[in-house]
Amino acid sequence: MTQRARGVLGDGDPGGPAGFPALGALLERMEAPLAQLRESGDPRRFFHATYLRTTRAVGAELAAGGFLDAAWVERWDVVFAGLYLDALEAGLQGGRVAGPWAAAFAAAHPGGALSPMRHVLLGMNAHINYDLPQALLAVISDAEFDDPALLARRAADHRHIDRVLGALVDAGQRLPEAAAGRRSVPDRLSARANRLATKRFLTEARAKVWANTRVLAGARRQDEAAYHARLAELERLATAQVADLTRPGQVLLRLAARGFGIVLPPP
Repeated sequence: MTQRARGVLGDGDPGGPAGFPALGALLERMEAPLAQLRESGDPRRFFHATYLRTTRAVGAELAAGGFLDAAWVERWDVVFAGLYLDALEAGLQGGRVAGPWAAAFAAAHPGGALSPMRHVLLGMNAHINYDLPQALLAVISDAEFDDPALLARRAADHRHIDRVLGALVDAGQRLPEAAAGRRSVPDRLSARANRLATKRFLTEARAKVWANTRVLAGARRQDEAAYHARLAELERLATAQVADLTRPGQVLLRLAARGFGIVLPPP
């Protein structure tokens, strides 16, 4: 990761990178609900603040010229984050949200038993497994799916975002919004295990996301009904995954045993 990217990992860098106004507007939109989540003690703040930090890091990497197609990455990042923010805003207003987010939000009540890391994992699973294929499909046309060279560039930029996020994980910083204080040896060992598992999750889930995106793209070519049927199937699988992560026990062990991400069966 570039030095500029490392310099924006804190919570006090509100603006977007110069030359990327859509990302700047996204960061402003992400900042807005954080105070409300903090004031109410809402555990959703753990994922939200973590996501805000990673979005700043992606913005810094965009400004540093780290992507093959910066304009596409900005467009994709805005669409992707927008799906989460739409769900969050609907949830805060008592509206309907898709199944994976409903499961994640149902577990987020003040005074609950789940750890901050568990809430981050819930948000990651809902967002990556359910929202990311939709976001990729929104910014990759059918014609682009037929262009292997262009699709390879898109996939390379996707992998590079994983490296940016992996560098954040390697930095070993405390989760945003988590309680401060000296950590015990078990806590430090647990944090290290969480970092390793998160990096594995990013790598393994990315491959499955691309496979699921291709399945959705094929359904989109057929007709609207076929696409919505496949999307409903993705929602069901993603909801089950998030719901399973809310159960008591060693969630990382369950994920490691079963695998990260979900897979839509082929047509």
